[in-house]
Amino acid sequence: MAKAIFVRFEMPKELQDKAYEIIETARDTGRVKKGTNEVTKLIERGETSFVVMAEDVQPPEILAHMPLLCEERNIPYAYVASKAELGNACGLSKPTASVAVVEAGKAKPLIDSLAEQVKKLKK
Repeated sequence: MAKAIFVRFEMPKELQDKAYEIIETARDTGRVKKGTNEVTKLIERGETSFVVMAEDVQPPEILAHMPLLCEERNIPYAYVASKAELGNACGLSKPTASVAVVEAGKAKPLIDSLAEQVKKLKK
């Protein structure tokens, strides 16, 4: 299956698992915000340190603006395959298209590490 229009690089499974772990850790020790509208506002205000987007969002135009916005604001971002799993990682019983880490808490070293790995994938 072809990737959605907003997916700018391929995320290996182990890096996706790390992204889920970051969301779970930040949820427990810091603060996360869920939902595309909320995440977009946080990026525009520069109030987020990391963004995770689900690849299986329908229609894909919902997230089409987000990678460019993150790059413009120099905010690291990652993709995961499942919006249902992303919702679970941030403590929801419903799927979510995107999540922003507002306060990293104990997830800060994980974010720094994943951001470096993602930077290499973009090249």
